[in-house]
Amino acid sequence: MRLVSIAIMVLGWLCFSVSASSAAPAKVIITFASFNERTVGWLLVAQDQGFFAKHDLDVKIVNVRSGPVSLAALAAGESNFHTGSSTGATLGAFAGGLDAVFVAGLVNRLTGTFMVAPSIKTPDDLRKKRVGVQSMGGGLWMNAMLALDRWGLDPSRDNISFRVIGDESVVAQAITSGIVDGAYLSYTFASVLKRQGYRMLADLADLNIPYQSTGLMARRSFVQTSPDVVEKVLRAVIEAITFIQNPANRPAVMKTLAKALRLDKVEQAAEGYEVMRTLYERRIYPNVAGIRNVIRLLGPTNAKLASLKPENVVDDRIVKKLDQEGLFK
Repeated sequence: MRLVSIAIMVLGWLCFSVSASSAAPAKVIITFASFNERTVGWLLVAQDQGFFAKHDLDVKIVNVRSGPVSLAALAAGESNFHTGSSTGATLGAFAGGLDAVFVAGLVNRLTGTFMVAPSIKTPDDLRKKRVGVQSMGGGLWMNAMLALDRWGLDPSRDNISFRVIGDESVVAQAITSGIVDGAYLSYTFASVLKRQGYRMLADLADLNIPYQSTGLMARRSFVQTSPDVVEKVLRAVIEAITFIQNPANRPAVMKTLAKALRLDKVEQAAEGYEVMRTLYERRIYPNVAGIRNVIRLLGPTNAKLASLKPENVVDDRIVKKLDQEGLFK
């Protein structure tokens, strides 16, 4: 009888082991809209280096046309996460009822460049000029608006017009062809233009403007029902950032970056890589102050946005848990 009991126990343990080992990785869809080192660098490094797979995640990375499209996919449950910024479109969607929150902040200040034609010498020269963006209310538009605000410029008063062009690679081409006079560009695309004689009006990181430049968003309901999946994704995020910040991994990161940005040569990703090392925060807390800055800027023209409380669109419980484990050291 005792032998039978032991046999049953062993059989049960074997069945459990087989079941556990055969469990499929959690399927996760992450969307992004902007092609730049800030937005896609960590994401594709985590994929290429196997950090998602390491945490038993089957991640599908999907590029969409714009931030609003990505937010619509998040709202519809067609994606689990969106990586992007606290743009007017993002916070407007939150204010309009999208049940989503920032679960992590990877870049917590305004970064990148404001590139212009050689004839533009100072910010004041932007009056009556054309600025290229990907979409109205999107990331490139928000970055440009924050820079103009710091320089004391108002698009309506100063006759600065925005032209919807496309993603950053297309916007960069629009500057060289004279379709627009300037635009926000990430460091990688800015370096290409500088070599062609175009002027960097400012390195926006030097302006110290608080901003949730790159964050990770998820539906509040998803965070509540699948905290384990969110935690695994954030662990992969931290490993990707640690990998990027290690100089020994420079060739691998540049290869990933060149592929993501569709650069002709890997060497063209050098400047973007050097910037990435300093852009990302090891302590990936969402930036409440940066979100508040956007509400301050856009609130006067949008009553719903003005009523939004930045603390209510952030859920940092899982980040705090990882911090308490010492993962940010």
